[in-house]
Amino acid sequence: MKADKYLLLTFKRLLWIIGAWIAAVFLHNAIYALFYSFFSETNGDEPVFFIIAVVVIPLYFVISLIYTVFRKFSKH
Repeated sequence: MKADKYLLLTFKRLLWIIGAWIAAVFLHNAIYALFYSFFSETNGDEPVFFIIAVVVIPLYFVISLIYTVFRKFSKH
Protein backbone atom coordinates (compact mmCIF):
# COMPACT_ATOMS: atom_id res chain seq x y z
CA MET A 1 0.00 0.00 0.00
CA LYS A 2 1.34 3.43 -0.92
CA ALA A 3 0.40 5.00 2.44
CA ASP A 4 2.68 2.51 4.22
CA LYS A 5 5.67 4.32 2.77
CA TYR A 6 4.74 7.58 4.51
CA LEU A 7 2.64 6.61 7.51
CA LEU A 8 3.87 3.29 8.87
CA LEU A 9 5.99 4.00 11.95
CA THR A 10 9.38 2.40 12.28
CA PHE A 11 12.15 3.09 14.76
CA LYS A 12 14.06 4.99 12.08
CA ARG A 13 11.02 7.15 11.24
CA LEU A 14 10.46 7.83 14.94
CA LEU A 15 14.03 9.09 15.23
CA TRP A 16 13.44 11.34 12.20
CA ILE A 17 10.29 12.75 13.81
CA ILE A 18 12.14 13.52 17.05
CA GLY A 19 15.04 15.07 15.11
CA ALA A 20 12.69 17.20 13.01
CA TRP A 21 10.94 18.45 16.13
CA ILE A 22 14.25 19.39 17.77
CA ALA A 23 15.38 21.13 14.56
CA ALA A 24 12.12 23.10 14.31
CA VAL A 25 12.39 24.26 17.93
CA PHE A 26 16.04 25.22 17.42
CA LEU A 27 15.29 27.11 14.18
CA HIS A 28 12.39 28.95 15.81
CA ASN A 29 14.63 30.12 18.64
CA ALA A 30 17.56 30.91 16.34
CA ILE A 31 15.52 33.04 13.96
CA TYR A 32 13.88 34.84 16.86
CA ALA A 33 17.31 35.56 18.38
CA LEU A 34 18.82 36.72 15.07
CA PHE A 35 15.97 39.09 14.30
CA TYR A 36 15.13 40.07 17.87
CA SER A 37 15.20 43.79 17.14
CA PHE A 38 12.64 43.42 14.34
CA PHE A 39 10.36 41.21 16.44
CA SER A 40 10.57 43.53 19.45
CA GLU A 41 9.67 46.55 17.28
CA THR A 42 6.68 44.84 15.71
CA ASN A 43 5.62 42.93 18.84
CA GLY A 44 5.70 39.78 16.74
CA ASP A 45 7.20 36.36 16.79
CA GLU A 46 8.51 33.83 14.27
CA PRO A 47 5.46 31.66 13.52
CA VAL A 48 6.58 29.21 10.82
CA PHE A 49 8.89 26.90 12.74
CA PHE A 50 6.74 27.29 15.85
CA ILE A 51 3.68 26.00 13.96
CA ILE A 52 5.76 23.16 12.50
CA ALA A 53 6.99 22.15 15.98
CA VAL A 54 3.66 22.53 17.77
CA VAL A 55 1.10 21.46 15.16
CA VAL A 56 2.52 19.73 12.07
CA ILE A 57 5.01 17.28 13.57
CA PRO A 58 2.79 16.13 16.48
CA LEU A 59 -0.16 15.76 14.10
CA TYR A 60 1.93 13.66 11.73
CA PHE A 61 3.07 11.51 14.66
CA VAL A 62 -0.49 10.92 15.92
CA ILE A 63 -1.79 10.08 12.44
CA SER A 64 1.14 7.72 11.85
CA LEU A 65 0.63 6.06 15.22
CA ILE A 66 -3.08 5.49 14.59
CA TYR A 67 -2.38 4.21 11.08
CA THR A 68 0.31 1.84 12.35
CA VAL A 69 -1.90 0.43 15.11
CA PHE A 70 -4.84 -0.14 12.73
CA ARG A 71 -2.56 -1.60 10.07
CA LYS A 72 -0.90 -4.03 12.50
CA PHE A 73 -4.13 -5.25 14.07
CA SER A 74 -6.37 -5.33 11.01
CA LYS A 75 -6.72 -8.34 8.77
CA HIS A 76 -4.82 -7.99 5.52
